[in-house]
Amino acid sequence: MTTYVISVPGTFTAGIGTDTRTRLARALRPADPHGTRMGSAEDLDVLSVNDDNTFTLRLTVDADTRPHAEEAARRLAGDALRDAGLDERSAPLGPAVVTGIDSEIR
Repeated sequence: MTTYVISVPGTFTAGIGTDTRTRLARALRPADPHGTRMGSAEDLDVLSVNDDNTFTLRLTVDADTRPHAEEAARRLAGDALRDAGLDERSAPLGPAVVTGIDSEIR
């Protein structure tokens, strides 16, 4: 099993409030990349939101293969968005991409 750091881009079509952002960050906390050497060294935030309402979720996923890691990250991202009260229309996701591989957790 390998730990992958996966980036999942998306867009908030109607913006995002502070409460929603807090709920989303809380839902993503177990997949926070700061638990990896790479995430800690590069200070990767689990949620980054740009001025144009695009965002990136950076998640850690344990998987046997790269495709399984990308699939698990998209599922995790979708579940967290739903937990925060967002759906596929209010926060569509782009393709998940492996940002890094880190098999040593602190």
